[in-house]
Amino acid sequence: MDKLRYERKYLVPNDLIHDLRSRLMPFVEHDKNMIKSESGLMQYTVRSIYYDNRSLDFYNEKSAGVLLRRKFRIRSYNTYEPDKVVVFEIKRKIENRIKKHRSYFKYEHINDVLQSGCIEDYILNPKQSETQVDDARRFMYHVKKDFLHPSVLIVYEREAWHGKFNHGVRITFDKNIRSIRYPCIEMLFEEGNFSYLFDKHFVLEIKYFKEPMPVWGKSLVKEFGIRLEAISKYTLGFDASIKRKMITY
Repeated sequence: MDKLRYERKYLVPNDLIHDLRSRLMPFVEHDKNMIKSESGLMQYTVRSIYYDNRSLDFYNEKSAGVLLRRKFRIRSYNTYEPDKVVVFEIKRKIENRIKKHRSYFKYEHINDVLQSGCIEDYILNPKQSETQVDDARRFMYHVKKDFLHPSVLIVYEREAWHGKFNHGVRITFDKNIRSIRYPCIEMLFEEGNFSYLFDKHFVLEIKYFKEPMPVWGKSLVKEFGIRLEAISKYTLGFDASIKRKMITY
């Protein structure tokens, strides 16, 4: 289970991305998970299926400004390959900080786990984390109790770095954010009929464990004149798919 972490999100015009990237370089080093894309950029693709109930309570909590919120999602990365690992994750927002509960399974076993609830038969490397089995049980408990189902698939390309002087600081650029409503698990690695959240912007996130934000992070925000935003990829992705459906039909 992760420690409580601050997450600061900013919606940034695409035409600032090169200058921002250059400005960051003295203070950061590449995330080891980034790979070279066809465009030559170092990045990776994030794929998340968010779960909600029939009343869309988690979606509505964001609009209502609830300070203690949860998101349930199944996440993986890049493209499908044999023995692909996925993450069952509960993301908790506690006022202005974030905590995550994670457990790991093979993609091919997702439906078996969700249908049977037999976590111990499929969970990967439970001995590496004392809390992983408990986190998986917590995830499955809410899926069954609250009748959670796939609500939206969110996919985007991410550039990621860690702070050179404080490795707990993490910077990400999330680009080409796109969504599909009411997916099935088999669509996790799909590249199909997406709706795009932003035409001319990407999301910058600055994440850190202890206040205050690093001085160079504050300087970056001030220099580029970007504003703190309450950005939820889940709710915006769900809305984007609705708008597309309305336009299409």
